[in-house]
Amino acid sequence: MTEKLLQWHPAFFAGIQIEFGEEAKYLEFKSEYVLGTKPMMIDVLIKKKETQALKKNIGKIFRRYNIVEYKSPDDYLCIDDFYKGYAYTYFYKADRMPVNSILLEELTISFVCQNYPRELFRHIVAERKLQIKRMYAGIYYVIGDTLPIQIIVTSELSKKESLWLRNLTNQLKSTKDAEELIEDYKKHKKNTLYESVMDIIVRANEEKFEEARRMCKALEELMKDELEAKKNEGQEIGKEIGIKQGKERVNELTLKLSALGRIEDILKAASDEEYQEQLFREFGL
Repeated sequence: MTEKLLQWHPAFFAGIQIEFGEEAKYLEFKSEYVLGTKPMMIDVLIKKKETQALKKNIGKIFRRYNIVEYKSPDDYLCIDDFYKGYAYTYFYKADRMPVNSILLEELTISFVCQNYPRELFRHIVAERKLQIKRMYAGIYYVIGDTLPIQIIVTSELSKKESLWLRNLTNQLKSTKDAEELIEDYKKHKKNTLYESVMDIIVRANEEKFEEARRMCKALEELMKDELEAKKNEGQEIGKEIGIKQGKERVNELTLKLSALGRIEDILKAASDEEYQEQLFREFGL
C-alpha cells in the first residue's frame, strides 16, 4: 500500500480537530492554506480567539495565528523541513494587508511527525545554540528562538490525552490499540472527522484490525451497514454530479471519493469549485 493511495493529510486535518475536543469551538481550522499566488501551502493554519486560553497540551503554546506543518508516517522531519516552516510562517505574516496587520508576537509554529527527529534536534542544539525541552509526552518546545516553536512526536503522545493523533499511523502497535480506537469510534461514529481518521487508520493497519475483528467483530457490526449505505448513496450522488458537470475528471473524482466513503466531500465539491480543484490536486487528477 503506497503513500499515494493513503491520503494522510486530510486525516491529519480531521485528527487535529478531534484532538482539541470541546476547545475546537475556539479555533478556526484551514487546510492547505495557500500562500500568495504560487503553489505554496501551509498544511494547517489554526486561528485562535485572542482571549481564549487553551487547556489542551498541544494548544498551550498557541497564540492568535498558528502554523502547523505535518509529516506523514512514511516521511521524516528533516532540517530543511524545519526551515521551510520558518519560511512559510514569515511569508504568511508578510503577505497580509495592511502592512504589519499580523504581529510577530501573534505567531507560533508547530511541526508534527511520527518519529523522533534526532538529526534535527542535534542541529537545533549544536548549530542554532537553542534548547529542546520536553514539556509533555511527545511534545517538545524549542527554547530561545524568536517565535514559539513546538515539535510533536505522535508516537510518543499520551494515549489518554491524544488517542487519535497517536494512532494516526501505519504502524499500529497492537490489537489492543485497534480495539480502543473501535470503542472510542462507537461514541462518535456519526462525526465525519472521526470517520475520516478511522478510515485511513483501518486501511493502513488492516492486519491489526483483522485480528481485532476475529476477537470481537465490533468493527464489522458497527460499520458494515453504514459503509454499504454510504457506498450506494455515493454512487447515486456521483451520477448526478457527473451529468451536471459533464467533465470526465469530475466523474473520476466522484468515483474515488465514493469508494472512500467521502460523501460529504462529493456534496461540497458539487457547489464549491475551489474545493473541487483542491480535491483534484489531492488525487492527482
